[in-house]
Amino acid sequence: MLANANLICCNFSTFPSLPLKNPTFRTSLQTQNLKPRISHSKTTSKVSIFSGTHNGKTSIFTIQKGPLQICQSTLNSQKPEDPVLNESASLESELGKSENGADGGSWTTSVLLFVLWGALLFYVFNLAPDQTPSQDMYFLKKLLNLKGDDGFRMNEVLVSVWYLMGLWPLVYGMLLLPTGRSSKSKVPVWPFLILSFFGGAYALLPYFVLWRPPPPPVHESELTKWPLNFLESKLTAWISLAAGLGIVIYAGLADGADWKEYYQYFNGSKFIHVMSLDFTLLSAFAPFWVYNDMTSRKWFDKGSWLLFVSLLPLIGPALYLVLRPSLSTEANSLSPTDPKQHHEEDG
Repeated sequence: MLANANLICCNFSTFPSLPLKNPTFRTSLQTQNLKPRISHSKTTSKVSIFSGTHNGKTSIFTIQKGPLQICQSTLNSQKPEDPVLNESASLESELGKSENGADGGSWTTSVLLFVLWGALLFYVFNLAPDQTPSQDMYFLKKLLNLKGDDGFRMNEVLVSVWYLMGLWPLVYGMLLLPTGRSSKSKVPVWPFLILSFFGGAYALLPYFVLWRPPPPPVHESELTKWPLNFLESKLTAWISLAAGLGIVIYAGLADGADWKEYYQYFNGSKFIHVMSLDFTLLSAFAPFWVYNDMTSRKWFDKGSWLLFVSLLPLIGPALYLVLRPSLSTEANSLSPTDPKQHHEEDG
């Protein structure tokens, strides 16, 4: 009830002498610094505190010995333009969203993502086709250049998907650092990004479950240090886009026999089946992280059209990384308060 009260008192320096039994109430009265609405000069020999209710409004009056001090607290009677009311209403609104809406929604999403992650792992280890384990090992060695040229021609679509999978962790690193960092859950993102080079979306999904916005503030000094100086570089973004385009063109130039063969591999090879599913998951989650990065940089009004482009696997998000504004000019937008307000809070 006190959180909604607009306490009006004429001289709060006299309140420590009042025999209030509730120190919390007295402290809340002392913290208000508003002009008096009622003030008279008389003498009295009594100190009394009384309250009354009229038309659903409760008022508290305090009368002290000496010059008459009438301190009125009117509950639930604020005007909309009252700054104390606006601040209190804003705080209540934020608390209501946190307790009933946003936080509940985020936990619901986290639970669903956790169920999805568990279902994917169960499928990969128990239900995915596994008809050619020896062939899978051979393909893996060839793709890792652990086998020399033995005259076998690798499927061009398979090679393309393999190299695109190598670019996805870099693209996600540029999307998640720093705007995808989690300030509330205190979970660092970099271990999951490193694991994504080996596990792809299967390694990133646990972070998606634990992620809680907003990201922590970014300072100018961080932008000159590793890894932000590398991930925020336009040169890195252009290299990612150029490499992605080259690989996609290489796959597009493959003949129909290669695509048909890749489909057969997908139906029988566990390695290719799981990798293809991984590529699909990374492509599906990328537009959300593009949106998150875009709104964190306050660029949604100008760059919203890129959300549709980001639906293109890897090429869309890579194009966004090239066109997005530099973080050096938007660092303050990632902070919960502006510098002036932050300075006042520190003071």
